[in-house]
Amino acid sequence: MNGGLLLDMDGVIYRGSELIEGAAVFVRTLIEHDVPFRFLTNNSQRTRRDVATKLRRLGLPVEDHHIYTCSMATARFLSRQTPGGTAYCIGEGGLMTALHHNGFSIVDKDPDYVVVGEGRTLSFEQIETALRMILAGARLVATNLDPNCPTDKGMRPGCGATVAMLETASGVKAFSVGKPSPWMLSDACSDIGLPPERVVMVGDTMTTDILGAVQLGLHSVLVLTGSTRPEDLGQYAYKPDLIVDSIGHLDFESVAALWGKGMRISPEPETVEAA
Repeated sequence: MNGGLLLDMDGVIYRGSELIEGAAVFVRTLIEHDVPFRFLTNNSQRTRRDVATKLRRLGLPVEDHHIYTCSMATARFLSRQTPGGTAYCIGEGGLMTALHHNGFSIVDKDPDYVVVGEGRTLSFEQIETALRMILAGARLVATNLDPNCPTDKGMRPGCGATVAMLETASGVKAFSVGKPSPWMLSDACSDIGLPPERVVMVGDTMTTDILGAVQLGLHSVLVLTGSTRPEDLGQYAYKPDLIVDSIGHLDFESVAALWGKGMRISPEPETVEAA
């Protein structure tokens, strides 16, 4: 195989509870032709199994190992920094499960780290506790810095909003592991066994998906079914390698060209607009 892919989900594969047209065919083609790939998400709430179950219910034949979350990236990073460490966790099951899986203990006193993810049950008491721990020397780590999260009911504050409150109160800057951090994308490349130059990132957001790819040296494809519009591109100093209307308009010949070798595993594609 010439290369692999990292795929954002919300805005690329689905919107809300609906698959984007062409997504199912694209993913099935990846699986049928043994193209290594991972779905990436900056949502720390769910475990990889939970995310895989959601995708299967949408009609995608994926397995748990196809999922890579910012919780997994954060836990792996911390386990390499402080093996067997401790954390006070603001977040939900996905983050706690990943930390436990990587040898961390969740504590409510004298932690090595305060780790912040998304949470629908966030309380000011948790913020106060975390602040005291940070001021006492615990290191502040964020699963991501997304300021808000889309839901079926609209936007809600994201992990970045919670982290900003702690940064302002403590005067300490958080280290963020999720997209666009090169750490998360680099570890996801390792997860599929390929170097970054052999991997293409497909995303809908310039400030996370595409920026992360540019920083690490991955090739990138921007789809226009999410948060980015063509008129937005002029405000960025960087750009994707390709822009397509949707995942259904992304053909494998174009992906293979980014890998550096021609390889056709699908019918003749529709036209892809060059960036």
